[in-house]
Amino acid sequence: MSFPSSDHCDGTFFFNPPLPDDWTPAPRPPAWPDDPPSELSAEKRRRGVRPSSFLRWIVESITEKQPHIVDPPAAGHPTDRPEANRVGVTFIGHCTFLLRLQQPDGRVLTILTDPIFSERCSPVSFFGPKRFRPPAWRLEDLPPIDIVLISHSHYDHLDLPSLRAIARRDNPVVVTPFGNCEVIRKSGLHRIAERDWWESVRIGDLEITCTPARHFSQRTLKDAGRRLWGGFFLRFPNAPAFPSVFFAGDTAHSPHWKQIHDRLGAPDVALLPIGAYAPRSFLRKVHVDPVEAVAAFQQLDAKQAIAMHFGTFPLSKEPLGEPERCLRETLDWAGLPADVFVPLAFGETRSVGGVNPSHAQADRVEGGEPASASPPLEVKKKGKAA
Repeated sequence: MSFPSSDHCDGTFFFNPPLPDDWTPAPRPPAWPDDPPSELSAEKRRRGVRPSSFLRWIVESITEKQPHIVDPPAAGHPTDRPEANRVGVTFIGHCTFLLRLQQPDGRVLTILTDPIFSERCSPVSFFGPKRFRPPAWRLEDLPPIDIVLISHSHYDHLDLPSLRAIARRDNPVVVTPFGNCEVIRKSGLHRIAERDWWESVRIGDLEITCTPARHFSQRTLKDAGRRLWGGFFLRFPNAPAFPSVFFAGDTAHSPHWKQIHDRLGAPDVALLPIGAYAPRSFLRKVHVDPVEAVAAFQQLDAKQAIAMHFGTFPLSKEPLGEPERCLRETLDWAGLPADVFVPLAFGETRSVGGVNPSHAQADRVEGGEPASASPPLEVKKKGKAA
């Protein structure tokens, strides 16, 4: 399979663009977390995960005993109807969010990001990283899904068992970066729009733009770099009073935050990762830590940020609860209000965003009624066809 050549693709393989010479890491508090000198712009590392690292991951996933957490019921419900100038956000776990956006015509679009409801994020069901906690909501508890966003091909973001269940129930439109379509089709989903960075797709009044990220892709030992990774910027171009949403996907820290702001504007709501960062000597290449997530929030100039990619799967070595604590401490160190960048409780639904609030506290949804499912969606393609 061939793709257009660019600063992140040679026609066959995808890669991260080199960092500019004047790139500097995010400012850091004096104590936590420790960050070794960055060599991201100069190092030459072959694509993918080394077989020895893959084997070690398998062994650790089998032998390490992980805690099992049962969360209390959280505020709100996934079927709560958002106000016209707000976004309904339900945190299901890891990077799985249910987003509900009211369109200018009054209908509600329901969007699911990187859905994973499986017990393990693994190519098989009997080993691999196992959940600390179950999904906060079951698929059958959610309203009909109109759109699924898949940021990249890793098993904790592209989970075929979950997608098969969604395909049988709802058959939504899927938006994903280049190269992921061949995997997603195995789930039975066929309404798929693949896009390169900065390319968009229109679904009704909603425009979804695929945005850069600094990460990698791999599902086997032989397919590293064959599929693109990215985030998504959601907005209503013809209704600027309606809130915009940015979903970052998986990413390390890089200049792409400011590029997204400069090209697409400041999002009203940004879903940003804060976990799976230790040890930094290895994971700084692919994941932000809470300090870098706060820097990303500032460079995006988002009104409100919501944390993700923490407390669900054993993907790294930081203790449970540390990402949330470090996020609070970094906001305080940076002189930012604690409520501008928050981790939701697992299962919590909040109504966030809005046209005028400047770093205002997100309000919890009170009551509300289920919205009827939107009619079948027509994908208006901008850029290259899927």
